[in-house]
Amino acid sequence: MKTIGFIGTGVMGRSMAGHVLRAGHPLVVYTRTPSKAEPLLSAGAVWADTPAALAVRSDVIITMVGYPEDVRELYLGADGLLAHARLGSYLIDMTTSDPRLAVEMYEAGTARGLHVLDAPVSGGDVGAREARLTIMVGGDPDAFETVVPMLRIMGKNIMLQGGAGSGQHTKMVNQIAIAAGMVGLCEAIAYVRRAGLDPAKVVDCIGGGAAGSWSLSHYGPRILNGDFQPGFYVKHFIKDMRIALASARAMDLDTPGLALAERLYAQLAAEGGGDLGTQALYNIIDRSA
Repeated sequence: MKTIGFIGTGVMGRSMAGHVLRAGHPLVVYTRTPSKAEPLLSAGAVWADTPAALAVRSDVIITMVGYPEDVRELYLGADGLLAHARLGSYLIDMTTSDPRLAVEMYEAGTARGLHVLDAPVSGGDVGAREARLTIMVGGDPDAFETVVPMLRIMGKNIMLQGGAGSGQHTKMVNQIAIAAGMVGLCEAIAYVRRAGLDPAKVVDCIGGGAAGSWSLSHYGPRILNGDFQPGFYVKHFIKDMRIALASARAMDLDTPGLALAERLYAQLAAEGGGDLGTQALYNIIDRSA
């Protein structure tokens, strides 16, 4: 069993690392907030004091952190993963990050004899807990085939999309599709309540028709219950949308739906909602809630 190094044990990363540990892989963990790793350490994981210390002990390194600047420092910094990883090891960044950074990391890793893949995920906290994430991968086919068994520990729908950066571009497609859809979902539930209908009955009804979606099924009930705890943080969704907007501009593509969603979510964050779940957009759409 290969030794897996895992960096980032937040809302999703903790569950993902737990699946790896339960599958029998020796697990080395590092996170900037050590207390977040306690459940994994209690279950048998081993702590590393720095990313560099983790790198020299791992055959495969998986990272799930917050922002592109975190990824850049973690991989390309003077004391980063690429400088200390074992020759021939595999590094899989599952953070949603900038496609251009993914290419830069791949090129730097290849020059050092390392296999670097970008593999962002979709499925939120529920998908992470239930090990049925969608995993979108960019990188070399041979490297992908080598790490697929490990990715299957965490997800179900796993596809190589192309070369380096392709996984991140695919995740941008995913986030663009979700962004305007979340605006529509929140508007629809606000309309239900203003019309005096039974919200749960309406959501159940339309969920079986053309309006059905993952967001409706998973976030609709949370909104109805006033549950705005994060399955995916507002602040991280804003980060994703801004990466997508920048990538779209670079391709001379106008994305008005995405721009509207980003503006509304930025308003929510400015009002103190950055650490809420993305379904909290409802509080901006329906001020009477």
